[in-house]
Amino acid sequence: MKDQNKDRVSGVWAIILAAGESRRMNSPKMLLPFRGSTIIGTVLENVLDSEIKNIMVVMGSSYNEIAIAISGYNVNTCLNNNFQDGMLSSVKCGFWSVPDNFSAAVVLPGDQPMIPPQVLNALVNSWRNTGSGIIIPLHNGRRGHPILIDSKYKLEVEKLTFDEGLHALPAKFNYDVLEIEMNTPEILRDIDTREDYLKELNQN
Repeated sequence: MKDQNKDRVSGVWAIILAAGESRRMNSPKMLLPFRGSTIIGTVLENVLDSEIKNIMVVMGSSYNEIAIAISGYNVNTCLNNNFQDGMLSSVKCGFWSVPDNFSAAVVLPGDQPMIPPQVLNALVNSWRNTGSGIIIPLHNGRRGHPILIDSKYKLEVEKLTFDEGLHALPAKFNYDVLEIEMNTPEILRDIDTREDYLKELNQN
């Protein structure tokens, strides 16, 4: 059984969403300095420090610059030509691009470099040990990021409309959702504005 669980975990992918236009930042926020690296670099390092070793970075806006910034990492990339349609378009691009035999995907916004590896491990362990298909972290009862989605929902992700968004998936399959409370407020915070960025720099 341990070997089977190990095989399942080896098929888990992190889908990192890094395609946005950073409109509220007025500059490519993925490339901003953070913890001795960049925002996207720190996200990649956090994932690589977790149990998850397979990474798909979804790019769109500022593709060339981000591609150069992450060229030193052992990751896969896909280009979302429809990134202006919003986050769901990047989620779909990621699910289309991972191998067909993947086990589950952890969908992680690229603007949350504060999320530690322990959060990712908690999601993977809960999925491995409970059999639930959708795992969502909570902090003080509030849902945060990232979300783990079992491969059995790949076609359901593809069928979601842009009006619905990804949050419609756990709403449709609430019987298969597991929420795990975590003492990690970082799951609720992202970096959208210059003020958000400066606040996070002051906390590190």
